Amino acid sequence: MALVQREIQETTVANGNAVETTQRINDPVAADDHRKDVAARVVWFITGVLLSLLALRFLFALLGANPANGFANFIYTVTTPFVAPFFGLFRYDFTAGVSRFETFTLVAMAIYALIGYAIAKALTLTRR
Repeated sequence: MALVQREIQETTVANGNAVETTQRINDPVAADDHRKDVAARVVWFITGVLLSLLALRFLFALLGANPANGFANFIYTVTTPFVAPFFGLFRYDFTAGVSRFETFTLVAMAIYALIGYAIAKALTLTRR
């Protein structure tokens, strides 16, 4: 188990003179908190990447991006497994020409944001 070294600075006054002392201590609790913070940041990073991809999918569908385009096709292909559980969640469909308002993508974004928040909170739950 790695220990984190902390410095504690104390200032005392003796006979009108201020005396500063620095003490270094090893803190296993701070090391544990650091590991939890790193794990939570990794979860938030993954969640942020997923939400960004889903936002691009929503924007591309809304603006009627050509699915034959390489980049749009990549975004649609990568995000389909994440939005597939939400297909058909609502019976109405908002389309205007080639533009689509994908409510299932917005729902997927909200659900994955909540899941990311719950996992990050669970990792740092016992933090002091």
